[in-house]
Amino acid sequence: MNDNRQAEEKQFVEEVGIVFEQTGLPRMAGRILGWLLIVDPPHQSTDELADALMASKGSISTVTRLLIQIGLIERLSLPGVRHGYFRIKPGASHQLLKDSLNQTTTFRQLLERGLELLEGKAHTNRQSLEEMHDLYAFLEREFPALLERWGQEHKEASYK
Repeated sequence: MNDNRQAEEKQFVEEVGIVFEQTGLPRMAGRILGWLLIVDPPHQSTDELADALMASKGSISTVTRLLIQIGLIERLSLPGVRHGYFRIKPGASHQLLKDSLNQTTTFRQLLERGLELLEGKAHTNRQSLEEMHDLYAFLEREFPALLERWGQEHKEASYK
């Protein structure tokens, strides 16, 4: 592989890491996911991940457990091989969006409680709270239809 291609791959992995970090997850979680998205073969051992990402095996172990817990990757075994491998979990992106919908519902319910606390009061934050509540209620209503449409398109796509 040429040096330019390797540099582009490293840049992609780092950018995925930064996006994860911006969402509150460890940068290493994004780096692992980014690497698993582009590496061939698509399954990697702890040693391979540590080498590719220049990270400690302990860090890889800790973060792969987190990624398994949130449903983005899975551990698999290969016949005749003593150590495990990690790969992107099939359907991970769909599950992640379903989890986001659950979080949207939870936050909308919390915002409703906030509105109840302000009921009958003139409060400077009420308009912001109402706007936020309305947005999350809208997302909660529309998200299932979007997931359904995506599921239909995904079934029809040739890459499935």
